[in-house]
Amino acid sequence: MKTNNNINIPLLNVHSEHCALIIDGGLSKIKGVYTHKVEFNNEIAKVEFDSAQTSVLEMVKTIRDLGYEVASEKRMFTITGMSCASCANSSETILASQNGVINVSVNYANAIATIEYFPQIISPQDMKAALQAIGYDMLIDESKDGEHEDSVHSKNYSELRNKTIWAVALSIPIVIIGMFFMDISFANQIMMVLSMPVLFWFGRNFFINAYKQTKHKQANMDTLVALSTGIAFIFSTFNTFFPEFWHSRGLHPHVYFEAASVVIAFILLGKVLEERAKSNTSSAIKKLIGLQPKTVIVIHEGGHEMETPISKVKIGDILLVKPGDKIPVDGQLIEGNSFVDESMISGESLPVEKNKEDKVFAGTINQKGSFKIKALKVGGDTVLAQIIKMVQEAQGSKAPMQKTVDKIAGIFVPIVLSISILSFIVWMIFGGTNAVTQALLSMVTVLVIACPCALGLATPTAIMVGIGKGAEKGILIKDAESLELAHKVNAIVLDKTGTITEGKPVVTDILNFVSQQKFAEHIGVLMAVEMQSAHPLAFAVVEKLKSIKIEPAKLDKIETVIGKGVKAIYDTDVYHVGNITLMQEADVDVWEADKVKASKLRGEAKTIIYFSVNTQLLAIMAIADKVKDTSVSAIRTLETNGIEVYMLTGDNMQTAKAIAEQVGIKHYEAQVLPSNKAEFIKQLQSQGKVVAMVGDGINDSQALAQADVSIAMGKGSDIAIDVAKMTIISSDLMLIPQAIKLSKLTVSTIKQNLFWAFIYNIIGIPIAAGVLYPINGFLLNPMIAGAAMALSSVSVVSNSLLLKIKSTK
Repeated sequence: MKTNNNINIPLLNVHSEHCALIIDGGLSKIKGVYTHKVEFNNEIAKVEFDSAQTSVLEMVKTIRDLGYEVASEKRMFTITGMSCASCANSSETILASQNGVINVSVNYANAIATIEYFPQIISPQDMKAALQAIGYDMLIDESKDGEHEDSVHSKNYSELRNKTIWAVALSIPIVIIGMFFMDISFANQIMMVLSMPVLFWFGRNFFINAYKQTKHKQANMDTLVALSTGIAFIFSTFNTFFPEFWHSRGLHPHVYFEAASVVIAFILLGKVLEERAKSNTSSAIKKLIGLQPKTVIVIHEGGHEMETPISKVKIGDILLVKPGDKIPVDGQLIEGNSFVDESMISGESLPVEKNKEDKVFAGTINQKGSFKIKALKVGGDTVLAQIIKMVQEAQGSKAPMQKTVDKIAGIFVPIVLSISILSFIVWMIFGGTNAVTQALLSMVTVLVIACPCALGLATPTAIMVGIGKGAEKGILIKDAESLELAHKVNAIVLDKTGTITEGKPVVTDILNFVSQQKFAEHIGVLMAVEMQSAHPLAFAVVEKLKSIKIEPAKLDKIETVIGKGVKAIYDTDVYHVGNITLMQEADVDVWEADKVKASKLRGEAKTIIYFSVNTQLLAIMAIADKVKDTSVSAIRTLETNGIEVYMLTGDNMQTAKAIAEQVGIKHYEAQVLPSNKAEFIKQLQSQGKVVAMVGDGINDSQALAQADVSIAMGKGSDIAIDVAKMTIISSDLMLIPQAIKLSKLTVSTIKQNLFWAFIYNIIGIPIAAGVLYPINGFLLNPMIAGAAMALSSVSVVSNSLLLKIKSTK
């Protein structure tokens, strides 16, 4: 069928008739494009096309392939009102059909729509109106800090929870009356009055959304709920006011108010459980942006300092960075020196010394010294800005989710309707004297027994139990999708610092080269030197000496030797604390045997500090980031379970090799930047692997966002924890194999639940239609159908609760 559409595509950089002819020629080759005219003066391509054969996206791709660009805008919006994956499909379909929209991707997991569109043709308000027409909404006035979005989510969840509480509260007395007090006067009327607010107030969105879906020839879970409960209520209301209709035919007028109310209550409860699993929407992007200060100190000509908004900084500006400040832009040191915490960029656990002409990066944190930098990259060009962009794109992209229940629901509704209508017709033809009665009862019974309550509870109840058991074990799971996907993981990428190791440098060895008594005479000087040092390793030495109750001496003089260590004078003696270069310059006697010992420690990924008095070497200290006690056993367990283990680190190759050999990892890479970590995961995914990423730092956020399953260490940065879908509270790697086992058990339970839910419908619907009547005269009573429906829900919930027992074994 031919579907003609017209669009004026706004172009960029089309400055001549020659450019227009090139684009025109490209458009003419697209199948489905009928007429086209490129006006280079107005920079517009007027196109008439058949939307059944081509799309605006294909035309835009063609224009871009020719080396030109279109005047489009790409933005991310939050979509509200989605209750299932089919809702995301409906939202995507309606947005894609709007004139002026180039491409759209709606991610149900984070309720984000990534839309590329022509702002000259369509506005966000137009897209919002299109979504509202089918029962959804789009936030377009979100504040930069996300407070508006958070408040909307909080309000929606609060309303849903309140609806659920009231629906359950009113359903309980309806069920009690229906089961035990049907013989009292006005029982039907009481149940009808109680069920009306449950269906038409607390459950009104089901009916409203079902109506809007129907207008657009679509169906989802709302359609199933509205049909089953609506038919049951109407039938029950008819029986309440006109019981003689059935009495005159020798039948009892059953009512099903309790079934209609309980269905609404259960489905609302399922929605609450799902929202709880998706609650606390990630604020990682906001925190990443928070790494960049809002103002900076710019040094103008003549040395005048002025506090300036970060947005006003230009390439070439001279900026002052004080101790403790976040570095505002990518730049180069032109004066001063300090240590900078670059864990956000490199993953290096130790702050890096910075001297003149060294480069620094936005978002990294200055330690104790002050320095001046020349701005080299600002705004969206900084490394931090690129990290923010990559995390946004990774979080906004679609994950490989399996939401089969909602897809099946799209065909489940017409199938059930067809069966109910078919059963009505068959009974009308072959039902004999009671044809009308039997036909109506069979049709209603089919609709009642086909209630999707069990389908709706199959996944969220199992997820709820699985998440609960995870929390008991110290595994916080924020995303149901990750819990479902973790059992498929066959490759796991581990960050080194803070994941395999403790993430905190400690003194592992102190080798004395003098008697214990003589060493004790000098160790107070070492304590005093390290307490006054700005070097990050000094803290590890101080902590070690504090643990053995060492008191600092009162130094006569102390002097920092940049890049080498510290020189101090105490009681006429000259002390040196630092690296081997400092010892050599001070003519300290370092024997060959001592060098061998130091070399062996360095081979174990340890940093060596020398301590001397005058020309005598007193001791060497080894400092390292220790491997966690459970890392080796955790890695062995993962490999035993058939999972390939990889280690990526920003540290040097020597350190990476030493740690990898220590824990038994065969695959490892060193000096890896954040973007390379994410790219490494992409490569594994392109090989068909399901990849889990485990990290603890801001530098891991890109890789965590890219991975199929992201796991953060609880003692790591807030950014990593926010980006990750799972968090190991204790930072114990042994909990990762347990999380994967929990996923396997949960997915197995979900499959069992869905099997019983579908088997129930596959067997129950034909029986409800009367397929057994010709064989043995059995015709299912709608009341029994209602009980069967309730039983199916109870069986699903009970099976989910068994997960508690299974997961403790």
